[in-house]
Amino acid sequence: MRKGRILLVEDDPNLHRVLAYHLEKHGHRVTAAFDGRSALEQVETSPFDLVLTDVKMPHMDGMELLAALAERAPGLPVVVMTAYGTIADAVEAMRRGAVDYLTKPVDQETLLLVVEKALRVGDLARENRRLRNDLAEKRPLETFVFASPSMGEVLETVRRVAASDATVLITGESGTGKELVARSLHALSPRSAGPFVALNCAALPRELLESELFGHEKGAFTGAVEKRTGKFLQADGGTLLLDEVGDMDLGLQAKLLRVLQERTVDPVGGKRPVPVDVRVLAATNRDLRKEVEAGSFRMDLYYRLNVIPLRIPPLRERPEDIPLLLAHFLREYAGAGVEVTDPAMALLQRYPWPGNVRELQNLCKRLAILHRGDPITPALLPPEIRESTNAPAEDLRGLWALERQAILEALRAAKGNRSAAARALHIPRHVLLYRLKKFGIEPE
Repeated sequence: MRKGRILLVEDDPNLHRVLAYHLEKHGHRVTAAFDGRSALEQVETSPFDLVLTDVKMPHMDGMELLAALAERAPGLPVVVMTAYGTIADAVEAMRRGAVDYLTKPVDQETLLLVVEKALRVGDLARENRRLRNDLAEKRPLETFVFASPSMGEVLETVRRVAASDATVLITGESGTGKELVARSLHALSPRSAGPFVALNCAALPRELLESELFGHEKGAFTGAVEKRTGKFLQADGGTLLLDEVGDMDLGLQAKLLRVLQERTVDPVGGKRPVPVDVRVLAATNRDLRKEVEAGSFRMDLYYRLNVIPLRIPPLRERPEDIPLLLAHFLREYAGAGVEVTDPAMALLQRYPWPGNVRELQNLCKRLAILHRGDPITPALLPPEIRESTNAPAEDLRGLWALERQAILEALRAAKGNRSAAARALHIPRHVLLYRLKKFGIEPE
């Protein structure tokens, strides 16, 4: 019989005592709550496998508790108890998400059977969530939304290098998705079961950054009231992303170089080096070659980090990705069926997107909040997009015509074989299939 941690919510002390006795006698651990408000507080601070609650209670009744749990503890199974004459309450509770109900007076055998069933429902829900998470981790590249050959090349490089321990230098403007690429490298690597730790090197002053990276011993400096484990040791056995590494102080660059060479870290105030097993990924929106020439970045560290360079193109270089990204984000924030008019789409593809994908995502969130359900027209777009003087939409249509012609020629040369045509065009097959649909090219 499945044993569980049960939160029993019942304002009648006598009934509460009887129910708790029967449940504990069969191995369940029971925690008491006498109204919905105190039950909610306990759920927020302690883990439970099941909530067994009365409907009629002071302060916050069972229906209100059910609604609050659906928001704050989704997936936690709830069984409601109601008097025999108020079955309508039980039906309403089931409609709102309760997994089962009991009528008072509660029969001991029925109580145990319903609790057993509800616990198994909770176990199944947790297992489904775990499997979905595992699947997402095993197929991380499926989270990318793109149609452009340049992004296809980026992700193909991710696939090829993920299994190695080589250091990857991810470059690109802010908002292009450098951390998402780094997480994909980790998820596809043999280190995926280990930790992924990210540190923004531009967010901390030098003194704090050194402690964050390498850790410190208690009393190593003023304010070091306890020992601190640095990011390198936190990422032991996994992957460490050094974001905005180009902003790191020259003195710290020398210490970082030594860690990469020796595979040991020296905590501030420590007496001996500590071995560490970490794959290092670095990301920056700066041109590190120019930083080396200017003397603000060490040449030896640059070559140590730049074993595999990976540049993420800005959104303005891949306008064909904009319709897909727009549909993806609008579906996420506003649901399916949001229409984007042709004039609005032309403006969106003309705009240079200085904030890249992050800026587009924020725009979609704003449109979903302020104009939910409305067709996206130019009037709903911000002034900077409506007034953009970047390349006109006619030029983009001209480029699309050239692209369509190149696809047709590749298909003719490959005698209609789509896989061969994709190889000739140096794009993934699924990108070619998207282009065929986009340009209305029918198979011969």
